[in-house]
Order: sequence, then C-alpha cells, then structure tokens
Amino acid sequence: MSSEELETQEPTEETSPLREASSVKDLEEEGEVAADYLEELLDIFDLDGDISIDVRDGRAYIEISAEGDSNIKLISNPETVEALQELTRIAVQAKTQTYSRLILDIAGSRQAKVESLTRLVNKIIAKVKETNAPVAMKPMSSYERKIAHDLIGEAGLISESEGEGKDRHIVARPTE
Repeated sequence: MSSEELETQEPTEETSPLREASSVKDLEEEGEVAADYLEELLDIFDLDGDISIDVRDGRAYIEISAEGDSNIKLISNPETVEALQELTRIAVQAKTQTYSRLILDIAGSRQAKVESLTRLVNKIIAKVKETNAPVAMKPMSSYERKIAHDLIGEAGLISESEGEGKDRHIVARPTE
C-alpha cells in the first residue's frame, strides 16, 4: 500500500493507533480542542467570528458565524472550509489521540455545499430514471457521500460507494 493510500484511508486497527471518540463527552472535548485551534487561527489572521460547538449524528459540529459586515466571508469558500476542516481534524487528532470526524461550517458554507450537492444528485437521479442505467458520480468526501446516499435512497434508487481513498465515489442504480 502506498503512502498516498494510507493518507486517504480512514484509520483501522492496522493503520492507526488513534481511537474513535465513543461518547458525547468525548465529542464535546473534541469540539473544545477544535474551537481552541480555530480561535487561534482567527486571531492570527485577524478575522472576526463566533464559534459554537454541537454534537450531531455522532460527530462534533463546529460553526463559525458572524453578524453584519464581518471579514469571516474571506474564508467561507467551500474549498477553503474543507481545507480548514482537515487541518482542524489533524490538530484535534494530535492533541487527543482520537480519530476526528468533526464537521466545520463557516458562515453557512456547509448549507451552500449541501444545496449544490443536492442539485447535482437530483440531476444524477433524473439521468438514472431516464436511462434506466447506472450512473457514477465524481469522487467526494464521506460526508458528501452520506448526503448523496440519503437523497438517492429517498428517490427510490440504489446507491453504492465504490473505489478507495480519494477515488471513492457513488454509483446510483435503478432498482431491479
């Protein structure tokens, strides 16, 4: 297995000494560590934002928001948020020795990403129904795949994840 494959795999007992957070208390601690890290980052870049921590669906959920004409929009691009989320996960993992699946949202960027993904998945659903054939989607994160699986299932179709690491993607299929 190459080092790139190891970097993109979720940890298993063979590939990582990290354990997964198992309780709400662990997830709250994960959120606190993440919030401290993000607060330092905001200070370094002189950005204004309020940080809130929540636990949802077995994950720490960190939201940075601001009122009015804040400069937080400078880092609210979905790709930037994704990169900051990964950096925050690494910081949390280093501090807690716990594998982190935290979700970061900055100025509503997560909702914008969900709306964009929903539009894409709806096009895929329409194509599968029109052609009655499987359609493969582009690779995406586990969070995005979960949303896509849910939407495809709600449409009465079948979805499966295929591939490994950064190439992991969904194939939507008609029901048999």
